[in-house]
Amino acid sequence: MAEQRDGFSSACIPLARRHPRALSRSTAVSRFAGRAALVTGAASGIGAACAIALAVDGATVWCTDLAADGAEETARRVIASGGHAHALALDVSDESSWEAAMHAAQPIDLLVHAAGVSAASPIADTSFAEWKRVLAVNLDGSFLAMKYGVRALRERGGSITAIASASGVRAAPGAAAYSSSKAAVRMLARVVAKECHAGGIAIRVNTISPAGVRTPMWSALPFFQDMVTRLGSEDAAFAELGSVPGSSRFASPHEIAAAVCYLASDDAAMITGTDLVIDDGYTI
Repeated sequence: MAEQRDGFSSACIPLARRHPRALSRSTAVSRFAGRAALVTGAASGIGAACAIALAVDGATVWCTDLAADGAEETARRVIASGGHAHALALDVSDESSWEAAMHAAQPIDLLVHAAGVSAASPIADTSFAEWKRVLAVNLDGSFLAMKYGVRALRERGGSITAIASASGVRAAPGAAAYSSSKAAVRMLARVVAKECHAGGIAIRVNTISPAGVRTPMWSALPFFQDMVTRLGSEDAAFAELGSVPGSSRFASPHEIAAAVCYLASDDAAMITGTDLVIDDGYTI
């Protein structure tokens, strides 16, 4: 679990750079000083953790989300802790929304695409509308993130990191739309990474595939709601899910943000077209 200090997470400070005691913001190495990052899905969960972690490491962060109030709250948390942040409404599945957001945020150096939705039902019970909803956000949204990310970064260089999923690596029964969309995101990022590399464009493109992460996304799933009702709390529901043979423990959003900060930084200058699986052994 990442340390918390003055509202910031020290998750994106590598262990080798940590003092034995908790680092204050003034003593941390600012890997992103002078750089701007746009983060999608920044209202909560992984996106919010990424926005905060990038800010503590010196970045000016554009917090974007369909839930504009949530994006504004994340930006307020950053600003209240001494960081620099702005908030924008962004529907990642809508091209005109991307055009407006990129126009407002330019110039940027880093793009972290964390927005996504989930769904859980057997294939025979999955409606076509639900299938299209999940792919519109997860895959169409990733396509637009890559398209407008490359346009924004191709002159100055930079990094694009997208959140995929271990469910796109290992099949997840009952999650056909989600697993399929995340598997496609992994390949999409590899294609864009190779395209940039072959074209001499100094943009690194990578994905991160976490297994279970404790985020508000779970509360939207009916089966999880039923578990919470039966067991009495979300903590108990997560504990039961994590105890199933072959499953993994649930990560915190800050653990994923630490990996995002690494891939976005110059420490990962040689890494592109890579999928970093963070799964406690789930996909072995």
